[in-house]
Amino acid sequence: MIDYTPLYRALEDAGATSWVEQLPGQIQAVLNQQSHGDWDRWQSVVDKLPSVIPSSNELIDSVRIGSAGDLSTELQQKLFDELQALHPWRKGPYQVFGIDIDTEWRSDWKWERLKNHITSLKNRLVLDVGCGNGYHGWRMLGAGARMVLGVDPTLLSIMQFQALHKLYGEAALYVLPLGIEDLPADLKLFDTVFSMGVLYHRRSPIDHLLELKGFLRSGGELVLETIVVDGGVDTVLLPEQRYAQMRNVWFLPSCDALIVWMQRCGFKNIKLRDVSKTTIEEQRSTAWMRFNSLQDFLHPEDDSLTCEGLPAPLRAIVTANID
Repeated sequence: MIDYTPLYRALEDAGATSWVEQLPGQIQAVLNQQSHGDWDRWQSVVDKLPSVIPSSNELIDSVRIGSAGDLSTELQQKLFDELQALHPWRKGPYQVFGIDIDTEWRSDWKWERLKNHITSLKNRLVLDVGCGNGYHGWRMLGAGARMVLGVDPTLLSIMQFQALHKLYGEAALYVLPLGIEDLPADLKLFDTVFSMGVLYHRRSPIDHLLELKGFLRSGGELVLETIVVDGGVDTVLLPEQRYAQMRNVWFLPSCDALIVWMQRCGFKNIKLRDVSKTTIEEQRSTAWMRFNSLQDFLHPEDDSLTCEGLPAPLRAIVTANID
């Protein structure tokens, strides 16, 4: 497991001593309660990863750990097999000692869409809610963040992050096996909070926005990315059952409705930064994610609709501040 001691120190320095007192117990409780049948296998994979110091790392234009020349052909093949054992890889891509982890999502495309629209992350304390295996957290470090904390309750994502962190070496990036509900309310701790691909999974989007607001210190920035639908200020789609085969999709607002929600929650300086259709080039099946993906979830005769006949995924990026 990752040593969280540096994280605890950083949180204490930021004034979150009371949370630091709770965190070790929270993490241990999750690990004690885990019941996933693959947990021991995943942990064994991480434990067996080679201890190699990368000749160089890259976090600015991509996420690259080491190079092919750092490993023998035999050791590179062994590493390939071990990383494949952590399938499916959803967020990325990563280049790891010459191995291209071609993930389901081209998460780098999302980063390109937002990176020029956010306040500089230089020397900022950053929270990434629903971070998956931490891809965007690495990019945030590359953008100069002082420390990035990700939270995600998905155990496989945690193990993938642990594998990458072990191969990369020391980094001020941490991913906790927690959900947003496990964080203390009104922390008022972070300079920037990211919530990307989370809002539509929450049964109460207003409560989610208020939680995010409570994590920010005065003057902090929220970067929100979510699925939206076309329409006016009163347009909100609530799927009857599934949306693109996902069971846990709740409210899909129009951009105008989303902005009103954020205004009602007390956010200021709200700006719609980007609206992009999710394409089958950005989310697709690969050798590193061999299950069905977006193409299988769209209407076979009309890719503007999901297989249920609802509007196909359209994603918006919004930034906002608090007083």
